[in-house]
Amino acid sequence: MQTIELSEIKNIADYELERKQWRPNVIALKERRRIQLGEHLSFLFENRETVRYQIQEMIRIERIASPEAIAHEVNTYNELIPKPGDLSATLLIEYSSAEERDVKLRELLGLEDHIRLVVADTPPIPARFDDRQIATDRISSVQYIKFQLSPEQIRRWREGAKLVADHPSYRAERVLREAEIEELAADLA
Repeated sequence: MQTIELSEIKNIADYELERKQWRPNVIALKERRRIQLGEHLSFLFENRETVRYQIQEMIRIERIASPEAIAHEVNTYNELIPKPGDLSATLLIEYSSAEERDVKLRELLGLEDHIRLVVADTPPIPARFDDRQIATDRISSVQYIKFQLSPEQIRRWREGAKLVADHPSYRAERVLREAEIEELAADLA
């Protein structure tokens, strides 16, 4: 998947004019690409459109105007765009209260070794977490992860897939629906 070019990013004023029409489409796209695993893990599978939207929103919210700062945002968020054979996701660890979240994020240390994607009956694909987000005392509530599929797993993608968490403090399994399989198939093409 091609990365975002700086020339594709609109300035704040131009983005504001486009935003009302573009935002509902991207929100609908994100909903199709969001997969809940258990009650507290939500995977938003990223693609070029979701990443471009995120860049535009960050520039809008932070009121970023300098070309250097915008270029930094583009370079940072481009890391989320899947490379050939990859699926890329933002993993959100969601708990309703700050107190519960603080406790659970400590209990979930080591989660990076316990998330897998299984395609058909092929060997499980371990999630590759961004090492910059791994701490020694607690896990961050937002993680950037990738799954690197083999050519066989890509070929067999439409046979079915599931996400698995097998952490001692969080166990869940979720079979992807046909619509989710089809939505993510475009990332692997």
